[in-house]
Amino acid sequence: MLVHPRRPDDGEGWGLSAAQLEGDAAQLEGDAQVESAALTGSAVQAEPAAADSPTPTKSAVRAKGEVARPHQPSDGELVAAARRGETGAFEQLYRRHASYALALAVRVQGHSGDAEDVLHDAFLRVHDQLGSLRSDDSFRAWLSSIVVRLVRTRLRRRRLLSVLGLGADEVVDLDALIHSDAGPEVRAQLTQVYAILNEVPVDQRICWALRYLEGRKLEEVAHIAGCSLATAKRRIGEVQLRLTGDAQVREQGVESERSGVSKRSVVSTRDATPEAGGWL
Repeated sequence: MLVHPRRPDDGEGWGLSAAQLEGDAAQLEGDAQVESAALTGSAVQAEPAAADSPTPTKSAVRAKGEVARPHQPSDGELVAAARRGETGAFEQLYRRHASYALALAVRVQGHSGDAEDVLHDAFLRVHDQLGSLRSDDSFRAWLSSIVVRLVRTRLRRRRLLSVLGLGADEVVDLDALIHSDAGPEVRAQLTQVYAILNEVPVDQRICWALRYLEGRKLEEVAHIAGCSLATAKRRIGEVQLRLTGDAQVREQGVESERSGVSKRSVVSTRDATPEAGGWL
C-alpha cells in the first residue's frame, strides 16, 4: 500500500499528522504480515511439487530396471591395500587371477599334474615379494613371470631326472589343454606340437608357448620370460623352424609312401601278364 502526501491546500504543508502516520504504519504492518503469510503458504505448497520432479543427475539417470553396480577396485588399488596389510585385498587378487595363473601353468608344461602346486607357490611368492612390484597396475604380468619361472624350474628338474633314469617322460594331458568338443584332427596336431616342445630347450618352449598358446605380444613374451626382445624372437624362430621342418618331413614321408604304393601297384600290374600267369 503506497501512501502519498496530501497537497498543501489547508496551509499545513506536505506533511502528515501524527495520527495519520500511526494509522498508515499500522496498516503497512498488517499488509506486510498478510503478504508474508501468503508467501510462506506458497512456499509450503511448492515444496511437494519440487519433490515430485527432482533435477536429474548422472547417478540418478539409469535405464529402467538397471541396478547400480558396486565399485570394483583395480589391481593397483588392491595391491596398495594389500601392502597396507588388508588381507581382504590380497584375497580378491587371488580370486581374480588364480584361474588365469593355473591355466598358464597347464599350457606351458602340457599337463595339470602339479599345476596347483605351481599356483600356490606363485601366490606365496607374490605375498612375500609384493613390495618389489614396481607398478601396481602390472600385477598380472608380474604374476605371469613368477608362474613361468616356477614352471621352468620344474621342467628342467623333470628332464634331468628323465636323463638319469630316475623319472618318467613327460606326458601330454590333452583333456586339460583343449575343449572336450575338439575333433580328432585338433588333438592329433596338439600331440605333435607338444612332442616337439618336449624335445626343444625349456627356454625356447616357454617363449613359443607364450607367443602362440597364450597369444602374447613379443614384448610381453620377453618381459614374462625374463629375456631381451631379440632373444625371445630367436627362441620362437628356432621352435618354428623345428615345427616347420618336422611338418615337411612328415609330408615328404607321406608322399614317399604314396609314391611307393603307386610303384608297387604298377609293378604288380606289369608283372601280371598272361606270360607270367598273373591273370590265370
